[in-house]
Parts: sequence; structure tokens; C-alpha cells
Amino acid sequence: QVCKRKCSEVQRCTPCKQPRCAFAAPEGGLENGGVGGGGGEASANTETGHCHLPICPLPSSINHLPSSILLKVLSHLTVKERCLCASLVCKYWRDLCLDFQFWKQIDLSGLQQVNDDLLVKIASRRQNVTEINISDCRGVQDHGVCSLASHCPGLQKYTAYRCKQLGDLSLCALATHCPLLVKVHVGNQDKLTDEALKKLGEHCSELKDVHLGQCYSITDEGMVALARGCPKLQRLYMQENKLVTDRSVRAVAEHCPELQFVGFMGCPVTSQGVIHLTGLRNLSILDLRHISELNNETVMEVVRKCRNLSSLNLCLNWSINDRCVEIIAKEGRSLKELYLVSCKITDHALIAIGQYSSTIETVDAGWCKDITDQGATQIAQSSKSLRYLGLMRCDKVNEETVERLVVQYPHIVFSTVMQDCKRTLERAYQLGWSPNTSNTS
Repeated sequence: QVCKRKCSEVQRCTPCKQPRCAFAAPEGGLENGGVGGGGGEASANTETGHCHLPICPLPSSINHLPSSILLKVLSHLTVKERCLCASLVCKYWRDLCLDFQFWKQIDLSGLQQVNDDLLVKIASRRQNVTEINISDCRGVQDHGVCSLASHCPGLQKYTAYRCKQLGDLSLCALATHCPLLVKVHVGNQDKLTDEALKKLGEHCSELKDVHLGQCYSITDEGMVALARGCPKLQRLYMQENKLVTDRSVRAVAEHCPELQFVGFMGCPVTSQGVIHLTGLRNLSILDLRHISELNNETVMEVVRKCRNLSSLNLCLNWSINDRCVEIIAKEGRSLKELYLVSCKITDHALIAIGQYSSTIETVDAGWCKDITDQGATQIAQSSKSLRYLGLMRCDKVNEETVERLVVQYPHIVFSTVMQDCKRTLERAYQLGWSPNTSNTS
């Protein structure tokens, strides 16, 4: 390495054609004809015009590097790698691994060693935690989360997917002690009830991102309280919440005007509730998969009114037909993604998308049994924006046709069983896999 210290005694030199770093010779001189300098100062050969700067010795140990550099290196490790590997190297590294910057955002997801004792220790020693993820941590109970909440009032993001052992107690504590919460993702927690949602609505007015999918005990009462208390909500995702109805949809549409992402997959809502979403001017992503009573007129009205809509998911809605898709293609001026898996559409829908839309890049028509070679070919020919076409299990589309389309339109990804298998194998080969070296054990 070359020192960058400035030396007033060094004369301006012409650019040196030799390597910038020279290695010290045994006698103290420099290789490549250089002159050994005394006292570590720079020396110049005025005859040749070559300038030789003093040499900084490489550190004999990585621990001699500045702590800021070591902290940067350790920042690329996961929490598990820092706690179970790096912190065991030496006391110095253990202290570095406990640096506050590593404990602002904590991802403990999937670590079965995590329990209440660990959360209590984190809470008592690191009170500057702003984000924590304990998804799939089956050893964590309400007590541990309550301790974390009471010691970390600055917590902003809380994620706890599939922690079925947690209930209202933990979420109520978070709502009470952490008023700055902006994100709460607690999908698949059976024990959560409306009481937790009421606490969130009462104390967390800054909340912007909520995921409550598969929390089966939540009802309209809790959802209405949440909507009224959190007017800044931007993202709301529900999934298979069987007690959430049109009343909840209406409440969030009326009280949360900033909503951009809304999902009610598999919830017992109907067109009478969905129609209220037309008032959300900022709505960009809408997930209406598997809505049992969703009619075409409501979908078309939502697309007409929500001019910023960029992604629309209508999968598993058998009522959606060709006419609805045609109107979507004509009216969805900002639409880029359209998902139509298992809808009642034919080739006419795909042809309409190619003919009328100049923005749609992704179309998934998988499991639409009436799609044929004609629809797949014409949308590929006519669409200027299409980049992905899903044709999984569209059995009337011949694989030979798809092979031809892959060659003719290389900018479009065609998804079928055969094409996806080919891409998977190609990726495996690129990563060095081969059938002869595969582990047969």
C-alpha cells in the first residue's frame, strides 16, 4: 500500500511508468532501481523523473484495521452469522458485533433458538431498536414481545408472520408503548382479536402498512376501529379473513384516503363493498383474488375511476369475462400488470389487451382453458409493451406454437410447464450444476 501523506520536499515529477507500489529490498533500497529513502520520506530521481513514495506496511492482523472498516465488513453478515460465528472469534469482535448500528434493524426470522430471554436481553441492552422481525420464531411468547415493547418506544416496524402462539397481549403492548409504529405485519396469528386492532387505532396514528392475512378472529368491528384511528394507512392486506365483510372495505375506503395497496383475497366481500374503493385516487395495487360475489361492472368502474392503478389481480374469479378484460385494457391507462388465472376468458381477451393497451407488460392467463394458439400469437404480435405472458396449463395452446413465439419474440417471457422447466435447467447449468456431479445421496 502507498501512503497518501503529502510531502513538501517532493518535486513535481513526470508520470511514472513503473508500478505505483514498489517492495522494499532486503538492504533497505527499493526494487526497480529506486533509491532507499531515510526516515520514511519520499525520494525523487531527478535524472529519470521517477518518483518513489514511502511504503506503508500491511497490518500484521486484521484487528489492526480501523474499527470503522471492521464494522463495515461485519455489516454484510446476517444476525445469525454475527451472533453464532463472528462474535466468538475474540472479545474485540464480540464487542464490535454488539455495536448499536447492528441492533437497529433486527431480523431473527426462522431462528428457533430465539425465545423470550433473548428478546428481554435485546430490549434491556439495545433500546434504540427501530425494526424487528420474529417471523416463525415459535419460542417467542407474549411476555418477550411485551418486554421489547416497553423498552423500545422508538420501534417503527414489527413483523411476526406465523407466530400462532402470540395473541392480543403482545400487540396491545406494542400499540401502547410504541406510538411511532408505521408497519405491523402479523399474518397467520389465530389468537389475535379485535381488541388488538382497537389498541392500534387508538395509539398508532402513524401506521401506514398493515398485514392481517389469515387472522381468523378479526371482525368488522376491529377493522373499523383501525381505519378510523389510522388515516395515514397506505397498505392494507387481508387474506381469508372470514369475518371481514363489505363494512370493513367501506370503512377503509372512507377513512384512509392515502391507500395505495389494498388486498382482500378470499374474504367474504362483494361488489357492494368493492365499489367504495373507487374513491381511492392513489390506489395503485389491487388484489381481488377469489372474491365470490364480484361482478364485471364493479371491476370496470374501479378501473375507470382509479386512474393510477398499475397492478390488478383478478385470479380465481370465474365471473370475469372477455368484455370486462376489454374495458380494462381500454380504460387502464396506467395498468402494467393484469392477473387472470382461472377466469372465464377466451382468446378475445388476449387479443383485446394487445389491441387496446399500450402499457400492460405482464399478463397471466394460466389455467384459462379456452385460450388457444390464436390468442397467444395475436397478443404477442400486436402488443408493444408485453414482456410476460403466463400460459400455464392452457392446454389448447400447443408447445410447438410457444417454441415458435419464443424465437420470434425474445423480449417476451412465455410461461408454460415446459418453458419454465427449461429456464430452471439453464439457470442450474449457469450455476455449475450437471447431472454427473449431482449428489445422488
